[in-house]
Amino acid sequence: MRARTAKTDAGSRPLPLRQRVKDALAWLERHGNAKTRDEMMPRYGITAKKAYGVPVGTIHRLAKEIGRDHELALAVWKTGWYEARLLTAFIGEPARVTAAQMDAWAREFDSWAVCDTLCFHLLDRTPLAWKKVGPWCRSNDEFVRRAGFALLACLALHDKEAKHEAFLRTLPLVERGAADERNFVKKGVSWALRGIGRRSPALHGAAVAAARRLAASDQAAPRWVGKDALRELTSPAVVKRWKGRR
Repeated sequence: MRARTAKTDAGSRPLPLRQRVKDALAWLERHGNAKTRDEMMPRYGITAKKAYGVPVGTIHRLAKEIGRDHELALAVWKTGWYEARLLTAFIGEPARVTAAQMDAWAREFDSWAVCDTLCFHLLDRTPLAWKKVGPWCRSNDEFVRRAGFALLACLALHDKEAKHEAFLRTLPLVERGAADERNFVKKGVSWALRGIGRRSPALHGAAVAAARRLAASDQAAPRWVGKDALRELTSPAVVKRWKGRR
């Protein structure tokens, strides 16, 4: 039997928020399985205090049934369930996300999966996204800092209106962030650098130069970031894409 996941009942009256939360969690619980849940940490490095074991593709199905519902997004986030927090990314309304919400969510990020999903599908589409890049990239918190670089990577991919200069100004942040030895941070830094370098011919050259400086470092973390970024940015596919367009 299909769960009640719509915003309204048969009489077109809005369902109470509490009922919408209950229905969403019940749907997720029914579609979860122990094997998926138990593989989250050993196979994918995903930590979660509460999880049903629902694949992301299945969560997408629920999100399509619900549609955009910002009140529900805020409410299911508060439940603390891993899958509910991923659902927030797909049903939240970018225009209604506030700076306080972004900071509160970032402080509660406890896995790369929640962090990256929120950044990729919701936060980078908010009018406040650029304002959060700098402060988050400078944070001492591991996942807040990861979110800063993930957000920058997502902006490089999705923000078609941003000027090249906006990304060039972030390269010093990237190079400083590369010194962070924490695994999730340095991977986020590499993602951001690669995203910037794939955006345009001019940014590709600047990103490659930054990556070469990092790769030549005598410190392990920046050296890893530089080499990781160079593998993609100097690959035949990327070089061919920008050849003749500089």
